[in-house]
Amino acid sequence: MKRAKNKKANILVVDDEKDLRDSMAMLLRDDYNVRLAESGEEALAIIQSQPLDLVLLDIRLPKIDGIEVLKLIKSYDESIEVIMVTAVIMVKNAVEAIRHGAYDYLTKPFDIEALQEQVAKVMEKRQLLRQNQGLRQLIGQDFQFEKIIGKSRAIRDVFKTIDAVAQSHATVMINGESGTGKELVAHAIHNRSSRHDKLFVAVNCAAIPENLLESELFGHERGSFTGASDRQIGKFEIANGGTLFLDEISSLPLAMQAKLLRAIQQREIERIGSGCTTPIDVRIISATNSDLPAAIKKHKFREDLFYRLNVIPIDIPPLRKRREDIPLLAHHFLHKYGREFNKQIKNISKTAMSLLIAYDWPGNIRELENLMERLVVLTGDHQITTQHLPMEMKGEFCKANNCWQPAQESDSNFLKAVQKFEAEFIRQALEKSGGKKTRAAKMLGIHRNTLTNLEKRLNLPN
Repeated sequence: MKRAKNKKANILVVDDEKDLRDSMAMLLRDDYNVRLAESGEEALAIIQSQPLDLVLLDIRLPKIDGIEVLKLIKSYDESIEVIMVTAVIMVKNAVEAIRHGAYDYLTKPFDIEALQEQVAKVMEKRQLLRQNQGLRQLIGQDFQFEKIIGKSRAIRDVFKTIDAVAQSHATVMINGESGTGKELVAHAIHNRSSRHDKLFVAVNCAAIPENLLESELFGHERGSFTGASDRQIGKFEIANGGTLFLDEISSLPLAMQAKLLRAIQQREIERIGSGCTTPIDVRIISATNSDLPAAIKKHKFREDLFYRLNVIPIDIPPLRKRREDIPLLAHHFLHKYGREFNKQIKNISKTAMSLLIAYDWPGNIRELENLMERLVVLTGDHQITTQHLPMEMKGEFCKANNCWQPAQESDSNFLKAVQKFEAEFIRQALEKSGGKKTRAAKMLGIHRNTLTNLEKRLNLPN
């Protein structure tokens, strides 16, 4: 006996031929809730009276033809998918139907397997949309701290540290690989501090020529050196009362390190050519992707400056150490650039997401953001799939398994990464639902029995 499903998708079959309506209903009723209509008017009345997932719509109907019904369906609820059914393949009609939002079309007499396959594809698409919409809601509700997105234990530890240090005036050293979001962390500290109403000034020490660094930080008077045609206020004075963020601090030359140390210790700076000092009150937050203790041993970085800057260290984990955050970040950037470029790419396929999770991301979040921007710009589909991903993420195609094998992880590690993400996502849903499995399953867009099976497979506590 076939197990009944508590929640079936709703399908409406619209055709003026009774035999065809009944045939479709017989084929689909085991797996879906099926309603029937013999005209466009009856179909529109049903659509407005109950939620629908899919409409199988004849293109030739009495009074209102299928194309007009399609337009009205989409104007009422754009999320309802529509598959057009036609007795004659007419390219013009097919193109017009797709242009007005039809998912696809079938020809009469239809192939049973083709019908079932098309319907299954639509349902898979809607399931992905529900999951991805849920993720986007979670991003906005629970997994965004200032402008930092994440729910992994590693990034939550960073959030706690930010909260703990924000109200102090101690100097902070942020350590992390390129692209991990060190400036976002510095912004978060400033925004949560008593200095939040003053300026946050960022300086990339590696981007400023060595001969201009002192002027950039401390300022200069007019005529103090060749080319100094006007007085310039330095970044320390601009940030007075607020926060000065010194990125890539390891790139400072030793002579400049000595002057920076003095400014921090004395709480005053001297503009080039002024001959007098100016008191300053700034909080220093620095960042580096280098091993400063190693640089100290090589006499490339001053030990006394290091201890002045490293009062409170914050280590930002690389993206490969917080893989469960990858889906949240990927959907965040997909939504961001979708709005920016007016593209309707609404989701990422399950296989593509698995590959994103498995990839090691040497460029970290910056690399992920750049990839999602590129995919939004170049992709004409409504979904990101494996075919859109770069080769280094897909690895090699395994003919035996008829699938892509990730290049960056062994099969075992890849599976563990995916299972870890699944377990964490299920745990979050159960936590939000107060431990009620039916409600948690609904949030995840799956059946309660599926949730139970997943808990057993992933060895989650009941």
